[in-house]
Amino acid sequence: MPLNEAQLAKFDLLRTLVRRDLESRYKGSVLGNMWPIVNQLSQLLIYTYVFSIVLKVKLSLQGVPENNFTFGLWLFAGLLPWIAFIGGLTQAATSVISQPNLVKKVVFPLALLPIVPVLSAFIESAFGLIALIFFVALNTHTLHPTLVLLPLIWITQLLLTAGLAYFTAGLTVFLRDIPQTLAVFLNLWFYATPIIYPASAIPESFRDWVFWLNPIATISEIYRDIVLVGEVKHWCEWGVTAIGSAIVFLFGIKIYQRLRPAFADVL
Repeated sequence: MPLNEAQLAKFDLLRTLVRRDLESRYKGSVLGNMWPIVNQLSQLLIYTYVFSIVLKVKLSLQGVPENNFTFGLWLFAGLLPWIAFIGGLTQAATSVISQPNLVKKVVFPLALLPIVPVLSAFIESAFGLIALIFFVALNTHTLHPTLVLLPLIWITQLLLTAGLAYFTAGLTVFLRDIPQTLAVFLNLWFYATPIIYPASAIPESFRDWVFWLNPIATISEIYRDIVLVGEVKHWCEWGVTAIGSAIVFLFGIKIYQRLRPAFADVL
């Protein structure tokens, strides 16, 4: 179904806002938009050095040579969706209260405000994903055909992040404690997710529940399956996460739309 003029105008505005948001982060710097990939590469090298060389952590993965780079690549693959998730969500939480001038403009589509930081964080993480795929290919001398499934997991990730972004952005207008509460909650969420430790370290009686109830655990594991292993081992969990993310998105945007008429009065 073709987009009408109003929808095309909103899409162009969204693209402009995302580009401006990305450019403003590195405005005046020498490397400019190269900074995201520099940051991502530095993290990959740091994790590899600390865990594989200093701590000598070993990890055996199907189809991946067991060497000093294996754990670093595995860790980085799990961290990429988390970095994009918290980067977009924490900035989206204050996206409305930080733009009072736009909120008070009658013609400005307020639905775009929370989604801009989500897309910006996602685009930045894409640089890290490119670096990850490159180093995995260098380490294993192969590119897995499962890489074609990446757009599907991106949709799941974006729906989850955007839904929570709309929800927290709307609530923050009325409850200014939301960003601080979110920071504490995300810190607990991170350690409850098998990102820096393998899922096999979780007691078997709880392991399945972690993947069924923690969407980020499933998304991170799917990233590892697709990029590192070349075989998706969590299809059922992925399906549940995709459905749950769609529900979160619809719920979040519904709450945001119900609260939106009062934004200008509060701000």
